[in-house]
Amino acid sequence: MKRKLKNTLVTGGAGFIGSNFIKHVFKETSFKGKIVNVDKLTYAGNLENLKEINAQFGGKRYFFEKVDISDFGKIKKVFQKYDIDTVVNFAAESHVDRSIYGPKDFVQTNIVGTFNLLEVARECWKEKEKGEILFHHISTDEVYGSAEEGKYFLENTIYQPNSPYSASKASSDHLVRAYYKTYELPVTISNCSNNYGPYQFPEKLVPLVILNILEEKPLPVYGDGKNVRDWLYVEDHCRAIWEILNKGRSGEIYNIGGENEWENIKLVNFLCEKIAQLQGKDKDGYKRLITFVKDRPGHDQRYALNCDKIKRELGWKQQYNFEEGMEMTIKWYMNNQDWVNRVRCGEYRQWIEKNYGMK
Repeated sequence: MKRKLKNTLVTGGAGFIGSNFIKHVFKETSFKGKIVNVDKLTYAGNLENLKEINAQFGGKRYFFEKVDISDFGKIKKVFQKYDIDTVVNFAAESHVDRSIYGPKDFVQTNIVGTFNLLEVARECWKEKEKGEILFHHISTDEVYGSAEEGKYFLENTIYQPNSPYSASKASSDHLVRAYYKTYELPVTISNCSNNYGPYQFPEKLVPLVILNILEEKPLPVYGDGKNVRDWLYVEDHCRAIWEILNKGRSGEIYNIGGENEWENIKLVNFLCEKIAQLQGKDKDGYKRLITFVKDRPGHDQRYALNCDKIKRELGWKQQYNFEEGMEMTIKWYMNNQDWVNRVRCGEYRQWIEKNYGMK
């Protein structure tokens, strides 16, 4: 059964994956309803990512509300104002390093914020038919802990989070599941692997390395660089979420991975070689910038998702291979230095004030 999505609330829609998802829905699907983007615009939220969507659909089918999901009253007003029937919860503090040195924000946004969304949905959807509503929660492969060599995380793998970030996401996942079991709230959860692609904030590994290579700055690699991550192109992730929203079974969890495992040091070497190739330079020239640094506390050794369920049930599969997706990503950052500079210096805050009258 395909759901009738009408008024969709996307939380964290000004962030990396959220903004890519909103663009995907408007540009690549037959969706005719409304999307309400709720974001509190932290350092990683950037409305400039969606200026094209706002220009074309703003005030008609696309709306933005500057709201913190931890604010119950304001979230409830958004639900009521737009008659929300679908939630896609991207909103989260997501950088592991930041969670290690400042876990409080992660508890507040990822746990309390998700709780507020669930409570508002439960209250506002009392009169709606179960088949007309859905709460979809975006999670991470990090909730499963570290995978042993040769083994893969399944949807029923026991959670063993090892960082404040992954613990906060695991907590929010459990809340979502509990609201399904206790209150019969229609929910779905997806656990994704490491995303990469355009508009990712430069603190994350791929854009950080790309930009440092272009500026010939040191390329920091934790520990011995042997930690393994599974890489998923953001557009493939957005397509998977869209399939879940339309056809996913209520109460189910779906793993979304790239099935693309790379040791961190091999990924950094690949980026050095690919950028040098694109620039017509010596393929080993940038490798001199690699700098091994003290390992991150509680650093998981390996993440690896089994994606058989979403492929079997929803017919999803990855469309972009790693080299294709990574080359597109590199070229995007090379061609969008103005965006990078504005994000880094905070100029985009001024852009928000100018265009949206906000501070």
